[in-house]
Amino acid sequence: MSTEKPIQADLLIHAKWILPVVPTGTVLEDHALAIRNKKIIAITASRDAESSISATTNIHLDSHALIPGLVNVHGHAAMSLLRGIADDIPLKQWLEQVVWPMESKFVSAEFVRQGANLAIAEMISSGTTCFADMYFFPDEVARAALDANMRVQLASPVLDFPTIWAQDAEEYIHKATELHDNYRNSELVHTAFGPHAPYTVSDQPLMKISTLAEELDVPIHMHVHETAQEVEEAVQTDGRRPLQRLAELGLLSPRLICVHATQLLDTEIELLAAHGASVAHCPESNLKLASGLCQVAKLLDAGVNVALGTDGCASNNDLDMFSEMRCAALLAKIVAADASALPAPQALELATINAARALGLDAVIGSLETGKYADITAVNLDRLNTMPLYNPVSQLVYAAQASQVSHVWCGGRLIFEEGELKTMDRDLIRESVMAWQQKIEQAR
Repeated sequence: MSTEKPIQADLLIHAKWILPVVPTGTVLEDHALAIRNKKIIAITASRDAESSISATTNIHLDSHALIPGLVNVHGHAAMSLLRGIADDIPLKQWLEQVVWPMESKFVSAEFVRQGANLAIAEMISSGTTCFADMYFFPDEVARAALDANMRVQLASPVLDFPTIWAQDAEEYIHKATELHDNYRNSELVHTAFGPHAPYTVSDQPLMKISTLAEELDVPIHMHVHETAQEVEEAVQTDGRRPLQRLAELGLLSPRLICVHATQLLDTEIELLAAHGASVAHCPESNLKLASGLCQVAKLLDAGVNVALGTDGCASNNDLDMFSEMRCAALLAKIVAADASALPAPQALELATINAARALGLDAVIGSLETGKYADITAVNLDRLNTMPLYNPVSQLVYAAQASQVSHVWCGGRLIFEEGELKTMDRDLIRESVMAWQQKIEQAR
């Protein structure tokens, strides 16, 4: 008989399957995961865990898969309050004729806080534990995320022109560095620079951002090559494609997250790979705005880190990473004319470890490994639409629905359980959203 003392844990979760994501495609059947002090301390067979781990709380999820909490690598959380306001029109018209005028009328600290609450509640309910956000009043999004106990990376927007948030590029950059100083020691809130796009930010601010990002050790999050029109106009006015300009300004590096990237030449894919930049793929938003098709298989084959995001609710119109994974996997096949492109395990990586890597957080989240934060999503696969079950990874990507998420933990804290938000008030969120709906409808 063993005389070794059992490992002490705060929580022990027994599950039918654990899908750690690392190594690729791994499926651990009838295993248990132990958590202590916010982090994963052990993953072992359930039969061994009963004798080797002593936990304050034990949970048995006999028909569930445990996956890393999903990481939404690009969005605009507050724009959830504009969901459905501008459907079925192309990006330029969508931005200039509807979204920007609406934002000029309504965006405020209160708008951002309450819009972020709606987005965070939706994301938690659908298994997302970390999101990247690019929007005004990022400090309000930080507070909302902290209150909900959700992880966030705030890409403070930078533009050449004035908005309610700042008057010029210098002020935007100052506010971004100030935000970084305020949250530099936070476990949940991380920061980045968010220059909006090559066509809205001039050379001098971009060079300054490149220098500061190195000094502060933070990413740069930017819409790049989102549409053919964007690229064509850049060539007409500047003589260069946007990515070439960014390369010449020194922005291409492992810090750069190129959002959308639907218009890439083979040489540009090689350029991204050579500099270690990431691509934030937002398939549903790209399709809805007819922005273009991202060549995911080519990017991955070249060694580019590709991560998955939803974009904002005003152009998606949801924050469901399960449907995003499925769309990404299916779209990659038709774009590559190859049914083997982006198989299910790789699609799951786009929404977990690849996304964490893009944000510079892969050492602490993105996979279920000992030493990482216990950001975990449990999915109940005992549903008609996920039966029969031969391969849990395949079912998660191609068949599961976000409504099958049963539990969500962030840093070991339970934040969602069987339809109930544990850190947010659903009724208060609903009341505030209905009030905003009334205001916006009256102004249309």
